[in-house]
Amino acid sequence: MTTVSASEAAARTTSGTPRPAGRRPRTPVVDADIHPAVVPARLAVELPAPWRRRYERFGVRGAPPPAIYPRVRNGGMRADAHPPSGPPGSDLGLLREQLLDPYDLVAGVLIPLQGHTWGAEEPAYAAALCRALNDIQVADFLDPEPRLRASICIPHESPEHAVAEIERRSGDPRFVQVLFPSGTHLPVADAKYRPIYAAAAAAGLPIGMHLGGTEGHRGDGWPSFYLEQHGWYGNAMAMALTSLVAGGVFDELPDLRLVLVEGGITWLPSLLWGLDAGWSVFRDDVPALHRPPSEIVRERCWFTTQPIDEPENLAHLATTLRHAGLTDRILFASDYPHWDFDDPVTALRVLPADVRRPIMARNAAALYGVELPGDTP
Repeated sequence: MTTVSASEAAARTTSGTPRPAGRRPRTPVVDADIHPAVVPARLAVELPAPWRRRYERFGVRGAPPPAIYPRVRNGGMRADAHPPSGPPGSDLGLLREQLLDPYDLVAGVLIPLQGHTWGAEEPAYAAALCRALNDIQVADFLDPEPRLRASICIPHESPEHAVAEIERRSGDPRFVQVLFPSGTHLPVADAKYRPIYAAAAAAGLPIGMHLGGTEGHRGDGWPSFYLEQHGWYGNAMAMALTSLVAGGVFDELPDLRLVLVEGGITWLPSLLWGLDAGWSVFRDDVPALHRPPSEIVRERCWFTTQPIDEPENLAHLATTLRHAGLTDRILFASDYPHWDFDDPVTALRVLPADVRRPIMARNAAALYGVELPGDTP
């Protein structure tokens, strides 16, 4: 494994080439997608009996997302993001050295991917795992680092327990959203999950729907190549968003907000065009859908930038984002510590300043309640 020092890592761009030492972003940065990790020994300490014994003897049912084929080599992580012990994302010091400090982040939102698979365990066990994961986020990340915010990890396949965990943590303003996977046992609009959405809305928290979960690639089939998966992450997100819109979830819950994380954006305009055209003809088929789908999405949904599709003619990216009509609902995301990490200094530089600057900080600050420096554009 190739390694570099923390100072060298801080001087790298997305493509891995050095950037000038001491260079800083011209605008504040709020990062909407940072992936922490918890080592097994640390989790075991937080689990009460009998769950600790079960965890130590049998582990968990599903592999974490980075260990699922086809992304098993190095877990899809940056080679320089491995701390002396533990997986990438488990060491706050390295997180500071490689992300928070060199890019002067105002705030960063933690999204523990372990919550995706742990949330699908047997109900009581899943509740214990997610509760412990949230406690560790507080003790190991939020308390020592005021720039960080967190997502409430929930046992999403056990709505009663999930609602209880939302209610337990929603009083802490450092938890800014409820984590929910794009892949669940049933379609995301199913009545089973609506108490979770309702609890998040009642708490004033958006649902942060991150790519992944236990879906088994139902929509596009299990990939034979990593290229298949990585090149079309948007497929899973488009399916989830369509399910929620057509199922009337947003109409049923007028305070529900949704952030689609790590699923891309550029697929959105054509999806909204198609949904609006279909809705105008098939309204009788979706009686719960009372408004054009594009109107609902533009009012209630946010999207993160990583991974961002970059066409050969980079000017077309800005055009596509404007076609979506959602430039004020796009949030910058570095996706640290994944290999395709986006450097806040160089990311989205092809966008006009009036589009890029709000994306880098202001949009996320407004959604998550982050205070920005007074001169933020």
